[in-house]
Amino acid sequence: MEGVAPNSAPPAVSGPATGDRWLLPLIVLVVGMFATVLDTTIVNVAIPAIQKDLGSNSDDVEWIVTAYTLTLGIVVPLCGWLGDRIGLSRLYPIALAGFALTSALCGIAWDLESLVAFRIVQAIPGGILPVISLTMIYRIVPAAKIGSAMGLYGLGVVVAPAVGPTLGGWLVEHTTWPAIFLINLPIGLLGAMAALLVFPRARPSYWPKFDFWGFVTISYALFAILLASSEGADWGWTGYPVLMLFTSGALSLALFVVIELEVDTPLLDVRVFRSWIFTNALVLVTVVSVGLNAVLFYLPQYMQAAHGLTALNSGITLLPQAMAMALTMPVAGKLYDLFGARWLVVTGLLVSTYGMYLLTNLTPGTTRTDIMVWTSLRSIGVGMAMMPIMAAGLSALPPTSTGAGSAWTNVGQRVAGSLGLAGLGALVSAQQTQMMSDRGALMSTADGPSVPGLQEMIDQGPTGLYGLYQQVQTQILGVSYANVFLVATVLTAAVVVLALMLPHGAPSGAPKPPTQHPDVVATEPGSPTADRGAQPSPAAESAGAEVVEDEPVGTPHVAQEVVRAGNTRLSRVQQP
Repeated sequence: MEGVAPNSAPPAVSGPATGDRWLLPLIVLVVGMFATVLDTTIVNVAIPAIQKDLGSNSDDVEWIVTAYTLTLGIVVPLCGWLGDRIGLSRLYPIALAGFALTSALCGIAWDLESLVAFRIVQAIPGGILPVISLTMIYRIVPAAKIGSAMGLYGLGVVVAPAVGPTLGGWLVEHTTWPAIFLINLPIGLLGAMAALLVFPRARPSYWPKFDFWGFVTISYALFAILLASSEGADWGWTGYPVLMLFTSGALSLALFVVIELEVDTPLLDVRVFRSWIFTNALVLVTVVSVGLNAVLFYLPQYMQAAHGLTALNSGITLLPQAMAMALTMPVAGKLYDLFGARWLVVTGLLVSTYGMYLLTNLTPGTTRTDIMVWTSLRSIGVGMAMMPIMAAGLSALPPTSTGAGSAWTNVGQRVAGSLGLAGLGALVSAQQTQMMSDRGALMSTADGPSVPGLQEMIDQGPTGLYGLYQQVQTQILGVSYANVFLVATVLTAAVVVLALMLPHGAPSGAPKPPTQHPDVVATEPGSPTADRGAQPSPAAESAGAEVVEDEPVGTPHVAQEVVRAGNTRLSRVQQP
């Protein structure tokens, strides 16, 4: 494993819990993650209903999704700094409660402008939760159990987007569109209260300096790239606005790298890319994300346009793939703990490639059963590969770098998803234009229409030609979407070579509990300092220690929290 040696003070790192005490906090993390990630796809289903209810055009209503995505590009880089400044165990319930309340605001929006504004505010806690959740897993779960934990964590990351179309379609069809936001209120508030009970409450004594110029450059870079990819189809991919956004975004990203290599407290540590295992895993995650987003975005559209299904029925058709992933991921996590990532990921990618290849056979005659089988097979492969990839990449980093690794993983997924859909969308648009032109030319010759009965349709006017237009449009839609899945198939197959470079063998076991250190502050339940928070020694404070105030209600077997200097590691010590 290649080391990463940042030149900044390390963030507070909680030692893994022993036994099974990590399971309850992990479940709380998964609940919060599920709610926030679900929101990214559930809103897409409700866009037509929102447009009709608020009386907006399609271009304006798309900003409900675009504004949320652009805000995430600004918020995600801040997560590591906020975690160090506030403390992960404090930041999580605050963000989850904030997400619940801002979701309620979206549900009571009275016009499009207010809804877009509330979506921007909602994206702030919605962007924080995925990053810090992934970081917290590596703070509370023993190394020997990280695969099992990531298998459960995947229920929020991968299964939630797959469930979104079904749940969103049901809510829109049987209630009203505000329900897709209001459903987050009870889940978020209950999850925040549960987090307060099961997470150790700690106050950081180290206040990291804010990397202002790093924040400015990475925020603009992500904002520009995401905006260009979101609006490229409408503004024109070769137009000056889009080209300027892509160019300035790339230059800003390059400047960000230069700044982060020079400052003492980088906002996002780019030195994590010195680890080839992490870099390789990030590339694999982005490619798998592109394929996942392609299926979730294009298949519902095709089923509604070609088969005439409702949003709910198209979501139900995709529900088996979500169930397949939900069943596969925990098993994949167990296998990762036993055998490591390499062959598990290789097998998963090969299965996913075959399932995606089957989708290239998409035609107007394809049945719903075919789609269920093909997508389920592909989802089994994704469930086998996704979480072991992420686990292997983050496990290759030192504990003090997992925060930066988590942030880069989320940035990679967001940017890859946006750019992937933008590139595939451009491919679909170009193909549909070309094929419609070609088929129009084939229908007529110098001697008149070449299709039997076409002249009679022309004589009937627009009404006579409408059926033929629908038939041709459906055929073109099927061919263009099948080609999209072919591109995703080739990409997935190509990265199997990278999967062969992942670590082989079971990951290392959990570290031994550290011995007592002279610069340690322990707070025992019931002691005078337990509820007020003990002050660290000068050496510990200068190193950036995090002081535990008291024990969470949900962990009665833990007797004390130890604050270590230097690596700022919170280590659980069992009572003798």
